[in-house]
Amino acid sequence: MHSLALLLPDFSLILLGAVLRRRLVDNEAFWAGVEKLVYFVLFPALLFNALATAAIDPGRALPLFVGGLGVIIVGFVAGFLGRGLMGLDAMGFASRLQCAYRFNTYIGIAIAGKLHSAAGVALMGGLCGAMVPFVNVMAVGMLARHGQGSLLRELSRNPLVLATLCGLLFNLLGLELPSPMVAFLKRLGDAAVALGLLAVGAALRWGNIGGRWTGSAWIVGVKLLLLPAIAWQLGRALGLTGITFDVLVLFAALPSASSAYILAMRMGGDGPGVAWLISATTVLAVPTLSFWLMLL
Repeated sequence: MHSLALLLPDFSLILLGAVLRRRLVDNEAFWAGVEKLVYFVLFPALLFNALATAAIDPGRALPLFVGGLGVIIVGFVAGFLGRGLMGLDAMGFASRLQCAYRFNTYIGIAIAGKLHSAAGVALMGGLCGAMVPFVNVMAVGMLARHGQGSLLRELSRNPLVLATLCGLLFNLLGLELPSPMVAFLKRLGDAAVALGLLAVGAALRWGNIGGRWTGSAWIVGVKLLLLPAIAWQLGRALGLTGITFDVLVLFAALPSASSAYILAMRMGGDGPGVAWLISATTVLAVPTLSFWLMLL
């Protein structure tokens, strides 16, 4: 119950977003605008501020990043092994494969902040930001093989990648932000979490998605059950303890990211199928994340 109580405020925001989308603000353009605001302005501000002001210990951060990369690679390989279960064409499979390893940064930041305050936000933000280029390379690479799109163009204009690199560079150069700027970025970051979770709820989709249900079940199982178990073992093998171990396991247990749907649509992929998988992993993450939090 304590683990569920930690998740309740953030998943309540997701539920509120779903209700608002269906009962009060049924305007596709409005929610598209909210997603753009969060993705291009608010969330980059949160990432930059967290990384620029954090006390980064390379000896502690490097094993965490190695563990995160290992989790993503296992998710990609495990998802790929389930191709025969899906009954999809190449583009449909490439679209849905993203959901086996992509992660919802908004939920990760919110939960890490609840567990470990500013230090948790900085570590989770740094880990998610560092992993964004890798998941984009995998996702864009697979979709570009079967559709159209440029890997370098997608990476070079990704706001999360740019904010992560700028924040790390600012920190490593020993620069300091003026107090008014820190306060300004903090307010943007606070808005990012709330609006980001509302947008996740508004994006929930159900209905007939095509393909075989066994393939969808495989992707959901890989994302919510296999990857956290792998992260637990990787964390122990890498000698992670305390906050870094918690962040790695929580990172692996996050539901799939809404950016997978945006990318699939932009590159001519299977948007409805991806939206269904994002919705399924988000809803089922309530009990699974509660379970992993309980173990932690």
